[in-house]
Amino acid sequence: MTIRFQWCRSLGAADFPVSAYEQLRTQVADATPFNTLAWLQAAELALLPEQQLHVLLGWQDQTLCLFLPLISGLERIGGLRFRVLHHLGFPMADRIALLARLDAEDMSLALMQIRQHLPHALLQLNEVVEPVGEQSVLSGWMALSSTGERRLSCRVPVHLISDSDHQEISGDPRYKLRRARKRIAACGAQIRRVTPDAISMGQLLRSLADVEAASWKGEEGVGIFADPRRRQWMNLAFTAFAAQGLVRVVMLELNGECISYRLGLLDQGRLYDYNLAFLPQHADLGSGRVLLEEWIRWGLDDNWHWIDASRVSLENSNHQLHERMTGQLEHWRWSFYSWQPGGLLLGFALRLWKSLKPWFGKRRSKPTATTASSSPKNQENTNASSSDRQR
Repeated sequence: MTIRFQWCRSLGAADFPVSAYEQLRTQVADATPFNTLAWLQAAELALLPEQQLHVLLGWQDQTLCLFLPLISGLERIGGLRFRVLHHLGFPMADRIALLARLDAEDMSLALMQIRQHLPHALLQLNEVVEPVGEQSVLSGWMALSSTGERRLSCRVPVHLISDSDHQEISGDPRYKLRRARKRIAACGAQIRRVTPDAISMGQLLRSLADVEAASWKGEEGVGIFADPRRRQWMNLAFTAFAAQGLVRVVMLELNGECISYRLGLLDQGRLYDYNLAFLPQHADLGSGRVLLEEWIRWGLDDNWHWIDASRVSLENSNHQLHERMTGQLEHWRWSFYSWQPGGLLLGFALRLWKSLKPWFGKRRSKPTATTASSSPKNQENTNASSSDRQR
């Protein structure tokens, strides 16, 4: 069947095919809340002035078979500026599915369309989940690129809610949870579950943003409310989500004020644990673990099926769901370097780095003569510094 491509410059345009888009999204089993128009339209409104949105639509007769919203912008890499394309929602979307129901040949034509319409050095799709046991529709793009890379970005811990969750967790996590509960009870804080609607979402987000601003995320500027652009994004997206009944919050309150929270999205029985923060003066309460336990209890009460962590570090992740996980989901990053001069340069740099990386690893692992001859006093100071960084 012949594929017909169409480019659209805004998700809010009067002629945007909303019903066809929704039909396609519901047909993709791995679609998440970060694939919804509620999220993507908020992301579009939060774009920087130098970023442009280009939406590629693929049609077979009257059926929408491809929806790929791309943001184009210049990024500095190695001191030089290159044209880079990302999926709309980057870098705040924790998990996306590619909304495509095309065969390999039509997907190849889609890449040609992108290159003709949007000349670029790099096309990168982050946090992509793929059907288990199936080859990704993106695989064919590797051979069409000057350099291609499929890289695991994280393994997300997930927890399947079951009858066993009625029992107290065993081992060391049990004692950590008990101690945290005792500290919380001693200070008089209370746990509260919140299912906001569109009207109450604004005030709730302001309270959550205030907590994040005072936390280490606020100090380092890495939170979801870190700047006015992100705050607008979150306000619009979560207000729309709340109108659909998708938002869940568990919070710890002291004297009626929020001191710690976990913010999540509930979709088709799966709770996406999106963000958390706590006031630094209450860091010793261990509230994160207690609020995660509250997610599980809420899930038992309301018949949720899964609780998923948000993005985590590929190595040395300290997400508390690791203590409770029953499985993992993989997020992938696909990078496609074009045949443009910039793409050839970046692709060559990537291949060169991969060839040199093992050599650098060996160099770092070799003990230096200075380290071998260091005194016990120096070793003690080194260990202390390492411990401080871990804290």
